Amino acid sequence: MQVGYDDVLRVWREADAIPEIEHAWLFDHLMPIAGDPLGPTYEGWTLLTALAAHTRRLRLGVLVTSNRFRPPALLAKIAATVDIVSGGWLDFGIGVGSRPGHPLARREYEAHGLPFHDTEHAVGSLAEACTLIRRLWTEQKPFDFHGTHHHLTGGFGNPKPVQRPHPPILVGGRSAATLRVAAEHAGLWNIPGGDIDDAVRRGALLDRYCAELGRDPAAITRSIHLPVFYDRPAATRTAIGEALDAGFRHVVLGLPAPYPVAVARWLTDEIITPSTTRLLS
Repeated sequence: MQVGYDDVLRVWREADAIPEIEHAWLFDHLMPIAGDPLGPTYEGWTLLTALAAHTRRLRLGVLVTSNRFRPPALLAKIAATVDIVSGGWLDFGIGVGSRPGHPLARREYEAHGLPFHDTEHAVGSLAEACTLIRRLWTEQKPFDFHGTHHHLTGGFGNPKPVQRPHPPILVGGRSAATLRVAAEHAGLWNIPGGDIDDAVRRGALLDRYCAELGRDPAAITRSIHLPVFYDRPAATRTAIGEALDAGFRHVVLGLPAPYPVAVARWLTDEIITPSTTRLLS
């Protein structure tokens, strides 16, 4: 948001040439949630497809897709297309969608004629969507699905994603209900950073839900999103250190716009390399 396509592409290409940067992400909002409320915001999956065509080695995804925006069968088709365009580098991020109490996020649904259901409905829909999307990526014959929130007749996905059996699924969120969905469906779980103690408590709850399902909690990579402060890189390094100590090994660093010149190289030299050195030591 609040940035032009050329600037996004510039930073993406720069990051793609730096081995220390392993993955790159967009977000999924239709209108700005900070800054000028009438400023530019691109549709996440369309932009990701364009960037995927310019990507050689980065894993890529949307952190995270709002399940409220697109029917799951359509989303499965979109994601399979991106996985093919990227040559099999997609990590599929999905979540419930915007928090009901965030007015700048809530308004984008009304502005685009999209329904905004309550949390119980949204979490139930997310669980069904994860099931449907995986089936559309993997099943070789059409199938019917009649759930509480989604219904398919003759559902079928072709072409399939490049990755087998399917792209890794990342479920993002911190609520207990969303963590239950992550315990069943996710290969990665992401939480927005800020309160590391809360993140640790949420991780322990995820462990409990995995145990209830008979799933090894270690099968789910712990991921955290942390903000970057251009004028205070030490603060970001400290936050990364706390996250590493807490068992988070997949770190997403949020770059605010406007993007400085050579920002990916600055990020590597000032934040990623020192943090990696600390981890290895």
